[in-house]
Amino acid sequence: MPALNVEFSERELADLRAIAKERGTSMKALVREAAAADIARHRALKEGAETFRAFFTAHAEEFAAAFPDDEAVPARGEAA
Repeated sequence: MPALNVEFSERELADLRAIAKERGTSMKALVREAAAADIARHRALKEGAETFRAFFTAHAEEFAAAFPDDEAVPARGEAA
């Protein structure tokens, strides 16, 4: 399995040791869980943003009609 060496400050390392001890787990497992949670969060946010964009695009005319004051004003030389 591929590995990654990560450098921590003395304070960060001490904090990681303390947290791992409190949770009854290894530092390796603690760091891996934190990275996996961040990856899952990133994927969920990305998927949510894509879903929102698709929904907004599909309903753009409805949004424009409901919120006419929020419509962007075309810049000079751009088509409306």
